[in-house]
Amino acid sequence: MEVVALVSGGKDSCFAMMRCLDYGHKVVALANLIPLDDAVDELDSYMYQTVGHQIVVSYAKCMGLPLFRRRIRGSTRDQGLKYNVTAGDEVEDMFALLSEVKRKIPSINAVSSGAIASDYQRLRVESVCSRLGLVSLAYLWKQDQTLLLEEMIRRGIVAITVKVAAMGLKPSSHLGKELAELKCHLLQLNESYGINVCGEGGEYETLTLDCPLFRVAKIILDDSEVILYSADSIASVGVLHPLAFHLEHKPDSSDITGDSAVSQEDSSCLYLVDEDIANVDVEDNHTLSPAPAVDAYKNIDLCISKTGKDLRSIGCWIEDRSGTSEGLKADLVAVLSRIDNQLKEEGLGWVNVLYVHLYISSMKEFGLANEVYVSFITEKKCHLGVPSRSTIELPLVEAGLGKSYVEVLVSNELVKRVLHVQSISCWAPSCIGPYSQATLYGEILYMAGQLGLDPPTMKLCPGGAKAELELALRNSEAVANAFSCSIYSSAIHFLVYCSAHLTSDEKEEVEQTLQSSYISRLDCSKTGSYPTVLYVFAPDLPKGARVEIKPILYVPTDDDGGATREMETEVPQPALSKAWSEQYSDLHDSCCQIHIIRTKICSAVVSITSDIASKICSTAQELYNREEHLKAIARFCVFQLTKTMVDNEFSWDSITVNVEGLLFGRALAGSRCNVPCIFGGLH
Repeated sequence: MEVVALVSGGKDSCFAMMRCLDYGHKVVALANLIPLDDAVDELDSYMYQTVGHQIVVSYAKCMGLPLFRRRIRGSTRDQGLKYNVTAGDEVEDMFALLSEVKRKIPSINAVSSGAIASDYQRLRVESVCSRLGLVSLAYLWKQDQTLLLEEMIRRGIVAITVKVAAMGLKPSSHLGKELAELKCHLLQLNESYGINVCGEGGEYETLTLDCPLFRVAKIILDDSEVILYSADSIASVGVLHPLAFHLEHKPDSSDITGDSAVSQEDSSCLYLVDEDIANVDVEDNHTLSPAPAVDAYKNIDLCISKTGKDLRSIGCWIEDRSGTSEGLKADLVAVLSRIDNQLKEEGLGWVNVLYVHLYISSMKEFGLANEVYVSFITEKKCHLGVPSRSTIELPLVEAGLGKSYVEVLVSNELVKRVLHVQSISCWAPSCIGPYSQATLYGEILYMAGQLGLDPPTMKLCPGGAKAELELALRNSEAVANAFSCSIYSSAIHFLVYCSAHLTSDEKEEVEQTLQSSYISRLDCSKTGSYPTVLYVFAPDLPKGARVEIKPILYVPTDDDGGATREMETEVPQPALSKAWSEQYSDLHDSCCQIHIIRTKICSAVVSITSDIASKICSTAQELYNREEHLKAIARFCVFQLTKTMVDNEFSWDSITVNVEGLLFGRALAGSRCNVPCIFGGLH
């Protein structure tokens, strides 16, 4: 991609540019925000570093790239974590600046920034990128700061401190020092006082004077003065104000622009962006025509199911046994319209949706499905964060279910925490669009389906199903860590989607890899037992992946670890058939996985093999091809789930059904049918 780099002059923004080149991108322009008054070193800004801005103007010549600059007119008006477009906010200056860069260089499609740990900054850069249709690149995000500092120094970033504001850093002693000189001292301060070694907590700021990207010249600081802002005896604050500098040209620095989208005569130019830019919201441009009312689909038999009470699952599909579907787009619009209306009837909206299972009949139409999806579910409709999502292909047409099937997990309460990182980084796969990496509701973390994607490139890793599964596990762990939990100690239920294209050897390899890389490493001290594990074979997965995993985790909020649920005495407990209890009592242990956490949460998976099916049905022939046999198996599954609930004092109002197993069992004539359920006494 062609990238415009947000540069402050600090080490982080420069190293972020170097990482862009590492992953095959091309930096074609620089963008910098500066104070209104050149004499001012630092603004009271939550977003921008401006100390040293007097020298950043020379970066254009040092790199041989155009530099776009804008004076910051706004202030911090929206102080919430998630940014809402606000007139007069300093973020709108970034929007105006990048709008002009995009107008001047239309080929630019990405923005680089040096964010390491600040969600506040990352979310604002992502907001601007989303509005402009650009991709946010944040290759330093969530990286180990000690390793980052060491790599910056090792790879030739020469940066000096231009501000200090932390215990152990003195303006008189440490301003103007190079990173290499301060490295050991910073590591010692980290050990003694816990400071961020890269200065992410505002402990210090830097100005880059040279790096491998400065191919034309490096900066020599000739004169400067220390300005003391605070003489506090514990943590004094001071900045280094540059008074004079010059450029020292490097040998062989001619013809450095190469085949860049910016012409030779435009390189090294300085563009001042002062005019106001009209507010544009690209999200609206991606929206389809208004969704028609469900009445427009009178010829379609829409079906909807609901389970649970305060937290419940709503599923919607099209009954289409005659195969008269008008296509995926029409079916998905109809299904999402029906769910949209159902939510409105209950006084709810998409903001109440925690998770979306999106099933489509052909993964070749994944792009079209996304186009329809984003016309219904947008960030504007979900101010607390967009729901997490998993998408797989299922043989819906063969099952008479049209070309799309959607199940949503809905909560009456607007209390959820959503992790939605849209930036491409080295941390975990990005979610560019209205679906998030994970959603925490109560004490349950619902994680989006994770593929074996290499986060910085967003490409499937080579090496087959085993390598994909191992990387998907690492990606899932990175997401879990963001919620201070782990897939190895917090899992309730672990779903593994496998492509039907896997060979027998690959299937065994996946099972062995899950055993060696996950199950054997489980720590059950928090949850008490192993999570339930379910394999589902799907005709195809996104990006042609061989494996996709979807963990559900338990993230306790109580401190003593001993809280238990209170029984809902008003809710009648399910009754068991005595005849069924006697007939199938010996099968319960052989076909059920059960995972109970502190009597509050119960995950159960009923697995029906051919051997068990033959004991349920009157004949073992054509077990999955006769409707009466399928009904018998379904009744048995319901019986087993009812028994699990009765044994653990849950009710049907506590249940959230994951529909994957039901669809899988209905659509495929295989040797196993799975029905997974999660009961939650908390909800």
